[in-house]
Amino acid sequence: MSTTDPVLSPTKRAAERRKLWGTFGLNLLLSALAFTLALPFVWMVLTSLKHVEEVGLPSWLPGEEGLQWGNYAEVFERVPFARYYANSLFVACWVTFLQVFTSSLAAFAFARIKWPGRDAVFLLYLATMMLPGLVMMIPNYQIMISLGLVDTLAGLIIPASFTAFGTFLLRQFMLSIPPSLDEAAEIDGASRWQVYWEIIMPLARPGLVTLAIFTFMGNYNSFFWPLVMLKSQHKFTLPIGLLSFDTTAGQSTHLMMAAVTMAVVPMIVVFVVLQKQLVRGIQLGAVKG
Repeated sequence: MSTTDPVLSPTKRAAERRKLWGTFGLNLLLSALAFTLALPFVWMVLTSLKHVEEVGLPSWLPGEEGLQWGNYAEVFERVPFARYYANSLFVACWVTFLQVFTSSLAAFAFARIKWPGRDAVFLLYLATMMLPGLVMMIPNYQIMISLGLVDTLAGLIIPASFTAFGTFLLRQFMLSIPPSLDEAAEIDGASRWQVYWEIIMPLARPGLVTLAIFTFMGNYNSFFWPLVMLKSQHKFTLPIGLLSFDTTAGQSTHLMMAAVTMAVVPMIVVFVVLQKQLVRGIQLGAVKG
């Protein structure tokens, strides 16, 4: 052993040095990428604190006028921003709840209940994901006209309450749950609803949280469908309301950046609070099925 130690020790030290430098290089690369991705957000916040005459200047920092915190108050004075905020949160929360609920019901039917043609129907349901959103927009709009839901928040919520992606995601989680749990519950006298609500739903929580985060962020940022559906200003959501700062008289960039800064707060809060569940849900969904 003593004769080999002088030979192995330098080898081990060299391997440790390579590992150390590799870790340092990876951390440096990730830090550079994080800094690059954060630059637009930093520019947005700094611009929201500038005076209107300083917006076009090359300097990122506010000038002699100092930090213009009044820009945030002016946003609420210029447009009904609080109403836009409430509309966006209302629509996003309702769509998230309905999508998670309907997708979990469909996923339970496709994953835990055996019935003739189940797999064929599921493949047909997945095929709807191949249709572009713009193609579906015309028939959806015609349906909303026939139901009298144009220029209503319900017209934004109902078409987005069902999703093939959410059904597919939750089905993968439910397939990973042992069928013996269903059989044991049914032997004990549990109904189909009790199996779904009391056994499957708690075990599928990572998938439910992942779908809820994706759904909330996607609908909170939705622009084109609300632009088509809404006509009344007091019903505008945030993405549509931000257009109020871009008029023929000019663009109020400093106020728009202040509004956008306030608009991204709910998404940051949702991601920070639920990031662990999101990562866990994505990891489990990637390896199960």
